[in-house]
Amino acid sequence: MDLLLDGVKQAFILIFTGDSLVVEATLRSLQTSGSAVLISLLLGVPLGLLLALARFPGRNLIVAIINAGMGLPPVVVGLVVAILLWRSGIFGFLGLMYTVAAMVIAQVIIALPLVVGLTLTAIQQLNPKLRLQALALGASKSQMLVMLVKEAKLTMLAAVIAGFGAIISEVGAVLMVGGNISGQTRVLTTAIVEQVGRGDFSRALALSFILLAITFTATYALTLYQQKGVGVWRRTS
Repeated sequence: MDLLLDGVKQAFILIFTGDSLVVEATLRSLQTSGSAVLISLLLGVPLGLLLALARFPGRNLIVAIINAGMGLPPVVVGLVVAILLWRSGIFGFLGLMYTVAAMVIAQVIIALPLVVGLTLTAIQQLNPKLRLQALALGASKSQMLVMLVKEAKLTMLAAVIAGFGAIISEVGAVLMVGGNISGQTRVLTTAIVEQVGRGDFSRALALSFILLAITFTATYALTLYQQKGVGVWRRTS
């Protein structure tokens, strides 16, 4: 109990004194996780729409791969990305190993199946007549797709929440491809591991509390927006 209380005290001290380690790890965590979520949405939402609305050979196999990817072990993702980006790997010539870009790539691979899978589910749950009604009223295909996304946005917000939560708390993959380099690739999760390895549990707890606070704040904000949308939908239905 004393250790936990000391960790809380240390967290406030580190935050309010602007500790360089805390600031560096926090900002880079937000940078990498935010970028990965945004990229995952830009790639995952169109792919989810395609899988939900189109029928083509091999579709069921792709959906099965997406569903399996939702439970993909992050450490396996880190290993595969590391092999591909290593100096002797296929993409080694890009020089991305132990960079923020490599960490973002690994996080996108972790979050993308969640975004695609939940988008696919959200669109499939809509009444199929909505598409026909929109097209019958003169909407273009792009306008119809925008309408479907708006109708399914409450469920799709779950994809954002799940994706962000999965990647900001991930340590194995980012440690493999990022290396936890001070001033370059150190994030909150890898900094926590480093402090535990040094036996500095108070500092590790402080960083953990900060990580939990960021995760809870982001999730709470998205949940409030989601539930606000539910309330509006109920009042208008």
